[in-house]
Order: sequence, then structure tokens, then C-alpha cells
Amino acid sequence: MEKQNISRDEIADAIKSEFGFNRKLCLDIVNDIVDIIIEGLQSDKKVKIHNFGTFKMNAKKSRIGRNPKTKEEFNISSRNVITFKASKILLKYINGKINN
Repeated sequence: MEKQNISRDEIADAIKSEFGFNRKLCLDIVNDIVDIIIEGLQSDKKVKIHNFGTFKMNAKKSRIGRNPKTKEEFNISSRNVITFKASKILLKYINGKINN
């Protein structure tokens, strides 16, 4: 089974092996990118990365949920959720219609 999650350390290691920067610099780059995305979502509710995709924060209202086994109802509180929509170019790339 393939690995489904990747850590910031693994991304930093990939940058290090590709470009030869020191590990701390690579980790700082990864952390800065994540921080920029988070700050953009907090201030603008949307972050678009050209040719990659768009992160968007949406507010969900509170609602009544139900336990499917017991049929017991409970309140699901309001919350913010983040969605990601891949760009058309990224979708074409992962579907093999565009080569590197």
C-alpha cells in the first residue's frame, strides 16, 4: 500500500536532495509556505497557487446530526472547513495528459 501522508520534514528532505540546500533552510522554506497559506486563509478566506489549485475556507452552520446506530440526535456545532480545488493543469498532469 502506498503512503498517503507526507510530513513537512519529508518535503524539506526532498528539497534538500533536489537543490542541495542545508536541511534547516529547506525546513524553513516549507514552514514559510505553510504559514503563508494559513495567513492567506485567515485574512482573505482564499489562497490561489497558479497552476496548482485553490485553498478556500468556508463556514459551516450548526446543524442536527444523528448517530446511525442509535438514531440519537445531537448538535453539530458551526465550524470553518478548508477545501482544495485542483487547477485544470494539475488535473491534466495527474491524469497523464501532460508530461513534465
